[in-house]
Amino acid sequence: MTMIDDFRLLERNGFGLLPYVLAKNENEAAAAAKRMGYPVALKIVAPEISHKTDIGGVKIGLRDEAVMRHAYKEIMANAAGRKVDGMLVQKMARKGVELIIGGKKDPQFGHMIILGLGGVYVEIFRDVTARICPVKKEDVDEMVNELKAHPLLTGARGEKPINRSALERLVIATCRFMEKEDIKEIDLNPVIFDSEGCDIVDARLVR
Repeated sequence: MTMIDDFRLLERNGFGLLPYVLAKNENEAAAAAKRMGYPVALKIVAPEISHKTDIGGVKIGLRDEAVMRHAYKEIMANAAGRKVDGMLVQKMARKGVELIIGGKKDPQFGHMIILGLGGVYVEIFRDVTARICPVKKEDVDEMVNELKAHPLLTGARGEKPINRSALERLVIATCRFMEKEDIKEIDLNPVIFDSEGCDIVDARLVR
């Protein structure tokens, strides 16, 4: 299944993703960006590229058509020699704390949910915590407190705390989704939280 298939399954299950369009060429990407409004991000969609940032397959904060077209050409040059399905044009996310909400189906314990510092920091700091599904609000609160990075979530150095209600709802919804669809693995990464809510930027499913 493709990234777009994953996005559509999440949307059918009530997950709100940032506006996106799969563009097959540069002109389609330009038209999509104009419709959704700048700034936008571009992301390569290619089956054999799992870590898009590693090959220069992601460009963010593109503020006009000229910059977007230049970024499109750069990404395609970086992906030369690989099978490319298209380019994801996506509305830019809010600024905030990047988290990962993920999970897997364990042979012994069943579905498990993880919460941690997300984005490129997942593999660097490995600051994650886990619970067996289903979870409740109190479980999510415990998970937040177990993270080394929890001051970033609760408001460090005068910063506003993230919207804990949005986090609790998303973690609980992810547990329910995994069980309902019998998902083997899921990564919502990054999900960007601020004091108002969150944006799901990217998602990966294994079914």
